[in-house]
Amino acid sequence: MSKKLYEIHADICKTLGNAKRIEILDALRDRELSVSELVGLLGISPANVSQHLAVMRQKGILTSRRNGNNIFYRVSNAKVIKACSLMREVLLEKFKEGQEMAKKISRTK
Repeated sequence: MSKKLYEIHADICKTLGNAKRIEILDALRDRELSVSELVGLLGISPANVSQHLAVMRQKGILTSRRNGNNIFYRVSNAKVIKACSLMREVLLEKFKEGQEMAKKISRTK
């Protein structure tokens, strides 16, 4: 069973391995938005936004509801946002470490 769990985990990480999808998740962090609202925020085509949303909905990362002609999306589990935030913190720390290292190197020259 654990091998299957690793495969599912890798599949979810692969799904999240796209900058636009992470941007969509960030936009949906605290709220529910329609496709048209996401298009306005992200500046990409409705077809492209819809494609990313469909992939994330299929993987269970997002849920959707219809209200008239609009479909609204939200993150299915707040822990997905926490996981992305933790990864961003790690990246920012690594970036800061790199900057500090570059400063030290430049001082020794």
